[in-house]
Amino acid sequence: METQTGIVGHVERLNRISVKRAVDPDQEVQGQIGDGQLLPDNLLSVRGLGLDLTAEQRRTLGREEIASILDNGIRFEAVLEAGFALQVALAPDVVDPRVTYLLHEMGEETRHQRLFQRVIRQIEPTARNPLAGHWLFSKVDRYGQHWIVDHAALLYVMVLAGEEIPDLLQKLASEHPDTDPFLAEVNRYHRQEEARHLSFARAMLPDVWAGASRVDRFQVHHVAPTIIRQMFQFLVQPGVYETIGLDGWATWKAVNKLPERLALLAVGTRPVLQALLAANIVQPGRIPTPWRKLCQVDAGGDPVQA
Repeated sequence: METQTGIVGHVERLNRISVKRAVDPDQEVQGQIGDGQLLPDNLLSVRGLGLDLTAEQRRTLGREEIASILDNGIRFEAVLEAGFALQVALAPDVVDPRVTYLLHEMGEETRHQRLFQRVIRQIEPTARNPLAGHWLFSKVDRYGQHWIVDHAALLYVMVLAGEEIPDLLQKLASEHPDTDPFLAEVNRYHRQEEARHLSFARAMLPDVWAGASRVDRFQVHHVAPTIIRQMFQFLVQPGVYETIGLDGWATWKAVNKLPERLALLAVGTRPVLQALLAANIVQPGRIPTPWRKLCQVDAGGDPVQA
């Protein structure tokens, strides 16, 4: 585990890199998605359901899934920005290198959000999220977001999960020859940027854990896996499946029980667990059951068959 001096030195290096590698996607990630499916068949969420879909249905589904994922990305990054902004506002020393990096990251995240907006506009999705505007869901969602923002340890665990899972999805898409070329370029750009954010979050974990309350520590150990699972499940919201004539909720439930989706979630979240182990937040041999189920590992952190 890094010392306080080591953490600050690491963050200072990230600050220098962020200055040197500042990329404005409005200028440097130009292009247009094509009219096709965007994602290959084996990366669609329904892989494993055995559905007999037409080419047009697969095209529509691929486009709507990407729009849903990017929509969620914009909203999730907004929550992270809110949490970082609160940390800046409450910082004892506003010139601390860690505060500087928070400012870098918020600027980079807003650039990503603008790029995601551009892709969504090009897709012109028609899916309607059945939870959008629902009074109870909106109230619970708003409360949950405020709660995450106000608890630093949980926030940084969610930062890791919110970066690692999309990173895996984007890696798979960008490396597949049948992915839309411009979408693959967007994915490569985003992964390069997020690598620094992941490094920062890992470095900050010991810092925030040292000051975490009992409530914050409990929720990192036992509640965070449930939040992460739900975040993953709603990357593709139920309304997406209705655009190709399927029952939205029934298909969504079936998709999220698929061994393929559960395995994808496990692979995407194991790096988060490894970061917790490295920061001594959880210990080998005593990994909490919710993390073991989420990541499909045993008590020592080794992968097991679900």
